[in-house]
Amino acid sequence: MAAQSLFEELARQLSAIGAVKRGLARILPSECPAGSAAVLTLLERHGEMRISRLAELLAVDMSVTSRHVAHVAQRGWIERSADPADKRSRILRLTPEGKAMIDDLGLRTTEMFAHTLSDWTDDEVGQLNAMLARLRESFGDCRAPHVRPPETRPPTGAPA
Repeated sequence: MAAQSLFEELARQLSAIGAVKRGLARILPSECPAGSAAVLTLLERHGEMRISRLAELLAVDMSVTSRHVAHVAQRGWIERSADPADKRSRILRLTPEGKAMIDDLGLRTTEMFAHTLSDWTDDEVGQLNAMLARLRESFGDCRAPHVRPPETRPPTGAPA
């Protein structure tokens, strides 16, 4: 297991990752904020789905998801149709316009990383990708109860 100081530095580095997220947000078109981009990306990656599944994947409340869905639907990037299995539910799917927006977002993101990391080797970028994927895999679904807070120990001399 890694030393405690390495975990402390990891926590500091991950806290500072906000600068990277802000850089990504700056390249998004004004009509497609980060929440909308996330909706489109998840629909492309996972295919059509109910809004409840989308909320689960976004790890946000249904009301927040509904606002994001309304935004992208209003722009014609997704369509909502009745779920044949449950007429009360809606199935969300990308439209051709939504796919075009995803393509644009992908191009913007790729160009931004290519410019920002131009002094990195392919091997270094590959290592970062592999380590970030491993970090995500280690956490799994961070909303799951398997992540326990650190144990608290009673003060010395106190009954256990």
